[in-house]
Amino acid sequence: MELTWHGHSTWHVTVGDTDFLIDPFFDNPKTDSDPEEIDPDYLLLTHGHADHIGDVDRYEGTTLVATPELVGYCNDEFGEYNAVGGMGMNLGGTVECGNAFVTMVRADHTNGIDTGYGTSAGMPGGFVISDTKPTQVSDEESETFYHAGDTSLMVEMREVIAPYLEPDAVAVPIGDHFTMGPAQAAIAVDWLDADFAFPMHYDTFPPIEQDPEDFAKEVDAAGSDTDVRILEGDETFDLSEEISY
Repeated sequence: MELTWHGHSTWHVTVGDTDFLIDPFFDNPKTDSDPEEIDPDYLLLTHGHADHIGDVDRYEGTTLVATPELVGYCNDEFGEYNAVGGMGMNLGGTVECGNAFVTMVRADHTNGIDTGYGTSAGMPGGFVISDTKPTQVSDEESETFYHAGDTSLMVEMREVIAPYLEPDAVAVPIGDHFTMGPAQAAIAVDWLDADFAFPMHYDTFPPIEQDPEDFAKEVDAAGSDTDVRILEGDETFDLSEEISY
């Protein structure tokens, strides 16, 4: 599993021969990538705010992994898309996508389309991507990445995601103002008990300017053993090489 951060909440995840693009928004200061050079098999959308669906229109024809409401909006506004299950998925569901399994989990946030108050895209979410199907039987050789989406700190991280989905690597927002800040994100990392943590959703706009080193210090202060990796924009982290079984 390879994880590439393109700034903000945009991640390109490769599992075997399957490519995922999460929350495409390349109009951010951390990336120099041309979005049209990425050819994802699946487009994962956590919610409908403009800074998470800003480049959806570049991937017409791709299979969407999102709530039915958001799938419908994208088809009406941006073109013709396929969708998992024909209409999308919802919180708690797991779908097989090529060489991986994707589970949609909750995120505590709002979800007005383009941040407008007139149209809702249903509940926002996060995604857990794994190379094996999640079950109650622990699989120590699986590789699992959790993209928390835009969220506040929530006990579901401690009570559900950590013990049952067992992420090896987690990406958490640290920008504050609209999501968790460094201190709450560090508590989330401690609860999730993953091997690696990556900060995201910061430095894109003035209200969310943060020094990611503050997040790393907060993780240490929480007593967590998780290894914080602060990626440069467009940098790739090879989870398969870094993880120890």
